[in-house]
Amino acid sequence: MAGMDREKIIFLRNFFFAAFIIGLVFAFFYFGATLLFWNTAASWATHFFGIDGKEFGRLVLLFFILLRVVLVFFFLVPALALHWMVRGK
Repeated sequence: MAGMDREKIIFLRNFFFAAFIIGLVFAFFYFGATLLFWNTAASWATHFFGIDGKEFGRLVLLFFILLRVVLVFFFLVPALALHWMVRGK
């Protein structure tokens, strides 16, 4: 990144930050849909995959944990790093 000019760094920063915001909106949508359709999804998981309600809860929790990791470490951290690079120049 040493050879990148300021405009490219600003573009990448804005891209990663926009991707983080869009990901956050989708995460809130997934959370709302999960709360709204919990019983339906749990019965489908039991019917199609043979898992009980406890295991379904664990899988949903794991999904949101991994979603948080992806949003924070793949999008927000690079956006903040690029932001600091722009401010440092």
